[in-house]
Amino acid sequence: MPVEVIGEMVDYSKFCERLKKERSQLTERLDQLRARRQPLGERREGSPFGKREEEASEAFELEKRLALEKKLRNTLAEIDYALEKYETGTYGLCDFCGQAIEQERLEALPQANLCLRCKTRQARDAKGAR
Repeated sequence: MPVEVIGEMVDYSKFCERLKKERSQLTERLDQLRARRQPLGERREGSPFGKREEEASEAFELEKRLALEKKLRNTLAEIDYALEKYETGTYGLCDFCGQAIEQERLEALPQANLCLRCKTRQARDAKGAR
């Protein structure tokens, strides 16, 4: 879908295709992670109390998997939002200032919803709020 940005037409369809492909890959990865979940209470053969080392290792692995799942879900939400913006004709425009997001930024991160100036300001504000 071509969009006019300061007197020139920019075709964002290549970004839309990248977003759709990445969405498909992330969804598949998330499904794989969910399929490998071990049901609660299911223990390996051995002592009914389990070994503390094994339990610690399993807890660590669970924590890592849950963190990865959360990251994947967040990225999927960003991609879905970018695709929604594409459909409504606002893709490539900063959510905060309304200016065009830099082409280089979209090349690096097609789901970006803030221009570099606004993203930098947001990061600086977040850092100062700590």
